[in-house]
Amino acid sequence: MVDGLRKCRILVTPTSFGKNDPTLRKALEDTVGEVAYNTTGKPLPSADLAVLIPGFDGFIAGLDVIDRAVIEKADRLRVIARYGVGVDGIDLEAARQKGIVVTNTPGANSISVAELAIGLMICLARKITTAAQATRNGEWPRWQSMSLEGKTVGLLGFGSIGRQVARMLGGFDCTLLAYDPIADPTIAASLGVRLLAQEQVVSQSDIVSLHCPVTPQTRGMVDAAFLERMKPGSFLVNTARGELVHEDALLQALDSGRLNGAALDVFATQPPAKDHPLLLHPRVIATPHMGAHTDGATNSMGWMSLRDCLAVMRGEAPLYRVA
Repeated sequence: MVDGLRKCRILVTPTSFGKNDPTLRKALEDTVGEVAYNTTGKPLPSADLAVLIPGFDGFIAGLDVIDRAVIEKADRLRVIARYGVGVDGIDLEAARQKGIVVTNTPGANSISVAELAIGLMICLARKITTAAQATRNGEWPRWQSMSLEGKTVGLLGFGSIGRQVARMLGGFDCTLLAYDPIADPTIAASLGVRLLAQEQVVSQSDIVSLHCPVTPQTRGMVDAAFLERMKPGSFLVNTARGELVHEDALLQALDSGRLNGAALDVFATQPPAKDHPLLLHPRVIATPHMGAHTDGATNSMGWMSLRDCLAVMRGEAPLYRVA
């Protein structure tokens, strides 16, 4: 099977793959016949991938658009090893029909994304970014801000990342609420989290933090009705997916004062246009989908995706098969 692997061609599109651990790329290059890397510095659109994908046996994929048009052009592809958790950019049904295995890396970036979510909560509550800029501008503001102590934080989504956020917030003396249709009550209780209906979490929380995948049920869930249910003066944090939020509705809630602020690591279209109104809003903190961009997360995602990619190429069962 080693000889078989030496004839394989692997496409790697995540630009951070092996960035912090050069032995990752070496391990892949020493095992297979050819490795091609994405040099554009950004995820690839469907049109580019459809031209590129023929002739590759394995694909370690980032946030690229891997739709039916791409999969139909994949004449030799056996595995799409997602470097990350979300698979909403992959046409799973098309992959199944063509016999292509799809894997992901659950839990690899959980701590890093959770750390960013909490950092954004603190920045919003304490007005750190606006205060820092005002000070840089020669001002010396005395603004009132909010402490996390004694406040209620609501988590929508209580998977690996949501649970890490709850664990880390345990030292802040917050009330923790969560909604997830498949949440484990035992785990929630062990982390001091009360599981409630989504409407209750939204209406009772000073900070609502999104940690759910994009599904037909969650796409656009943060709409005008959702935002109207939020506590007046509360904050929204999104480190999950931009497609969860109706951006026009969020802008209206901020302009009306219903929301005190929002922190967004993700947008519906990435990168957003320079004149995107949410980027320009004074009560919005925007970051460039950087939740998983830490040494720990990229190393874990890299090794997990590499191992499952090679496992499929060897005819073995991968550890984290999605489809």
